[in-house]
Amino acid sequence: MQILPEQLLGGDGALPLAPDLRQSLEAWFAYLADARQSSPHTLSAYARDLRQFLRWLTDGRDHPAGLADLASLDAQRVRAFMAARRRAGLSSRSLARTMSALRAYFRWLEAEDVARNRVLLQIALPKVPHGIPKPLSIAKASAVMDGAAADAASWLAARDAAVLLLLYCCGLRISEALGLRRREAPLPGRDLLRIAGKGGKERMVPVLPIAQHAVRHYLDLCPYPLHEDGPLFVGAKGGPLRARVMQLLMQNLRAGLGLAQTATPHALRHSFATHLLSAGADLRQIQELLGHASLSTTQVYTEVDRDRLLAVYAKSHPRA
Repeated sequence: MQILPEQLLGGDGALPLAPDLRQSLEAWFAYLADARQSSPHTLSAYARDLRQFLRWLTDGRDHPAGLADLASLDAQRVRAFMAARRRAGLSSRSLARTMSALRAYFRWLEAEDVARNRVLLQIALPKVPHGIPKPLSIAKASAVMDGAAADAASWLAARDAAVLLLLYCCGLRISEALGLRRREAPLPGRDLLRIAGKGGKERMVPVLPIAQHAVRHYLDLCPYPLHEDGPLFVGAKGGPLRARVMQLLMQNLRAGLGLAQTATPHALRHSFATHLLSAGADLRQIQELLGHASLSTTQVYTEVDRDRLLAVYAKSHPRA
């Protein structure tokens, strides 16, 4: 389904745009969705970033923003926008993402010979603090799994346990787990999942028996009929399960188990990668399992597992 800027940027007239700018936005979002296979999350993020910029650009003007306004944009105006966003409390990471979205849009305008303005390339992106993943320890990851499945007779608890096991045992993103169809359910005997990740990149992921049986248990208890092409995981009222439900679950588990604020559903994916690396898995193998396009993305886990790497170095180097 095509997602148009009217839906993403707001169709309530609160953001007046000239016809040429609106048309270019429609074409750009169509390009992102169709040619680049960008995820709905990426499209929504880009739309929010562009909405902030265009709202600021039109503030105080007596005419809707158009392509001519973009073409005449100078460095001083861009820096003023960045300063305004800073004052509004935007973090360096969020501001860098906003500027990256704007750069992508301006590059597309030039490639399509619609408008040309390279001022954004002259503006340095905000420095983003280097962060490393914050996985759970093996013991804490096990406690999360046990905590989610504490009520063995509840179908909701069975569902939660199945989802969390797929995140931890398979290294899935929460969107990938919740995007599974009923016909794709990894039941006992089906030990591989085909996952379409970011940018449409497909990968095959092994599913451990404990996760297979957890999915089977959930399906046995689920009170709703699940259609083959419908979602595998559903909410309390039978609709598609939302990521927010799992985030709140982890929030409750954090309080009950005394976990850090970084213990989120995504932290289970980090834990999957870190624990594999600690057990001796090759970085290339972990890259494939996570669906990373570049090995450099996966290498960040070596910083997490520094102690193991030092131990291997001490054991293996001839002069150690």
